[in-house]
Amino acid sequence: MLQSLYQWTLSLAARRAAQAWLALIAFVESSVFLIPADVLFVPMALARPERAYRFATIATVFSTLGGLAGYGLGYYAFDALARPVLAFYNKLDAFEQLRACAGPDTTLLLLTTSGLAHLPPIKVVTILAGAVHIGLVFFLVSCVLARGARFFALAWLLRRHGEAIRHLVEKRLKLVAALAAAAVILLYVGFKLVMGSGQLLTC
Repeated sequence: MLQSLYQWTLSLAARRAAQAWLALIAFVESSVFLIPADVLFVPMALARPERAYRFATIATVFSTLGGLAGYGLGYYAFDALARPVLAFYNKLDAFEQLRACAGPDTTLLLLTTSGLAHLPPIKVVTILAGAVHIGLVFFLVSCVLARGARFFALAWLLRRHGEAIRHLVEKRLKLVAALAAAAVILLYVGFKLVMGSGQLLTC
């Protein structure tokens, strides 16, 4: 099922309405959908490199709006809607563990790592931010910065290197993004230690 869904998402890049599909996938990825918008974004940017930054803007804006929808699910309808979504993806236990540790600083960390590398999955973190009532402006700014960084970095790579970079983007970018997320986590841990809080997490 997952492979079929992936292939269907990939096929959308060749359609006349590809930009509309990119906006839709970026939106639903942040709250309920399983396949990341990158799957559609990469072939679109390769096919039309002169529009790569335009596609990055669309993906960033609609990913953030989708994140806002996920935030709303967590804030207003966790038991009625968000819990069934998380259970469907087998993410409910992971969510509850994250919620036990969620404060403003740790949630910002999770928003950053999920935006850069889908670690944890974006939908989990957006719902989490709403469920623990993180400030809305704080949430939106972190979404724009983290997701914009990912999409515009991809756009720059694809415009500069084209097809030659595709293997790296499709096979190795997740590793690179995960390393970047790990670096963010290490910086956070280091900051907490230097500040002498004695507490790395809020749980």
